[in-house]
Amino acid sequence: MNTDTDLLWSPGRRELEDSNVACFMKWLDEARGLHFADYAALWQWSSTDLPGFWSAVWEYYGLDAVTGYDEVLAEASMPGASWFPGARLNFAERCLAQATDARPALVSLAEGDATPVETSWEELRRQVADVAAALRRMGVEPGDCVAGYLPNLPQAVVALLATAAVGAVWTACSPDFGTPSVLARLRQARPVVLVAADGYRHGGKEYDRRPAVAELAEGLPTLGHVLAVDHLFPASAEAWPAPPGVDHHVWSALPAAEEPLEFADVPFDHPLWILWSSGTTGLPKGIVQGHGGIVVELLKALGLGADLRPDDRYLFITSTSWMVWNFMVGGLLHGSTIVLYDGSPTFPDVNGAWRIAERTGATMVGLGAAYLAAVEKSGTHPAAAFDLSRLRSILQTGSALPPSTWRWVHDRLAPGVWLQSICGGTDVCSVLAGGSALLPVRVGRIPGPALGVALAAWDASGQPLTGAQGEMVVTAPLPSMPLHFVGDPDGTRYRAGYFDTYSGVWRHGDWVTIDADLSVVVAGRSDSTLNRMGVRMGSADIYAVVEQLPEVTDSLVLGVEQPDGGYFMPLFVVTTEDATLDEGLRQRIVTAIRHHLSPRHVPDVIVPISAVPRTLTGKKLEVPVKRILQGARVADVSSEGAVTHPQMLSWFADFAGRTTPGR
Repeated sequence: MNTDTDLLWSPGRRELEDSNVACFMKWLDEARGLHFADYAALWQWSSTDLPGFWSAVWEYYGLDAVTGYDEVLAEASMPGASWFPGARLNFAERCLAQATDARPALVSLAEGDATPVETSWEELRRQVADVAAALRRMGVEPGDCVAGYLPNLPQAVVALLATAAVGAVWTACSPDFGTPSVLARLRQARPVVLVAADGYRHGGKEYDRRPAVAELAEGLPTLGHVLAVDHLFPASAEAWPAPPGVDHHVWSALPAAEEPLEFADVPFDHPLWILWSSGTTGLPKGIVQGHGGIVVELLKALGLGADLRPDDRYLFITSTSWMVWNFMVGGLLHGSTIVLYDGSPTFPDVNGAWRIAERTGATMVGLGAAYLAAVEKSGTHPAAAFDLSRLRSILQTGSALPPSTWRWVHDRLAPGVWLQSICGGTDVCSVLAGGSALLPVRVGRIPGPALGVALAAWDASGQPLTGAQGEMVVTAPLPSMPLHFVGDPDGTRYRAGYFDTYSGVWRHGDWVTIDADLSVVVAGRSDSTLNRMGVRMGSADIYAVVEQLPEVTDSLVLGVEQPDGGYFMPLFVVTTEDATLDEGLRQRIVTAIRHHLSPRHVPDVIVPISAVPRTLTGKKLEVPVKRILQGARVADVSSEGAVTHPQMLSWFADFAGRTTPGR
């Protein structure tokens, strides 16, 4: 009799014998004489013998037939690790190398459309060739930046692959971001071409973004060209006003490429893309990752971790601003069909995502924890309402999942499905801890660290912890760690972001517990980054908008992970003496955040306070107040005499007791 009531899923014969990771272990035994009894032994080797493990990934996935290299890890220090010097490979070429007539490369569906559109591998290659040729005619060269202002459309995938084929650097912002927020990112990237959609659909509405594109073109001094994606509206150049000196091109009118698609021959560490993440102060961080690091990391993470296979249809509910969009595009490296959805997962009702999965025949679906919890709370029964028979795995990320939702997924969403809770981040564009086809799934626990990831929990003095909560750290380098940050020539911001707490060791910014069986529990951010629906934004972005209002003199915003899996984001404001936080001011604050940042980052409540507590050096006490709202005692988060307005900490404790949801 099974008394393990938390056990939700166990690997069967297929997983134990024929999963990607099982086949990899057989290959290690046959090709290298390496035998591992179980996942724990495999992980231990993979995270300590880095040259052995990563050279095995390289050879197993056939990269040895593409390029040689001088050595696997020439320099192992962090930051500054040097991977596969001498190797040359192109991300776009590796994606398109998996072409087949057996299945499409892309399946796409926009909100309100009834029928998915399939794009063959041959057609994808042709479109990439056409756009790459257009970029070259525009003068784009290796190292230049091409920026996207695009929803989750096939054109976004094509533009990324065309940019990579040219050897240029891709970056993207979703068009639901306000123009000031986009400019704060793209001005740093200095794009020479902007690929921009005319609009997007969300929640049953169409949004015309052509005026915003004109504003972006005006605000980007390095821009020479706008490539307009005519998605919702007629392809009229007159509807796309561009400033002097910026040429306008229409996607649908691009001529066919006259030459076969060519791929820039770039070194392993040539920049591929810029992902954006925010700390607690200053401009958003532009994280630069390389062709080679992303290729080997996503071959490993999606193949040996998520067990993605060529015959999978891989859907992630995401915008182009969330790193999981890039993680989804990486499915092409495996020859899988990737499924693109442009719209809201809650349209026309809360089960919108499952309709998309049913219509597209998705076999692997990725989405945020908040969405799963919302469907659970709706009381609906997706397994009875939709044909999800092809669905074999769900990837869940973005935040922790409450215990009831783990059970609900297996009882009422897709009985028997393999639920993979994954934890990683924009910083590495991959998974640090997640599932394995060899490991069981238990309520509330990520099964283990990802292969090749030297994951640990450390206390404040840098001592490892087992079975107790500590800082999540990575003690050895990964190939997809950032090459550098944009505009950070001496690496000051990069080191401050990850290496200031523990010298030479990556501090990820999450509270984590790792048990003796390697299972992982992530309790939420240990810093004050806001992580709303998977899109991270710094509190400084909120302050820059809110404190511009004449009635507001100071503010404090927090992102509070809750025990039930919810995410509570309050904004506290100090007003001028002659102002009152009435409904009118609240509405002006909401409107400003929606316009300048994004609808995702509108706070749940806006509350008046008399003062913002700060350290004696002037830093707002974001993390201590967040911990108070999560239930910590005031005495445990702040030392007497170390803060200004210390009485406010007791006020926040009272506020937490009265109003914090999930407590």
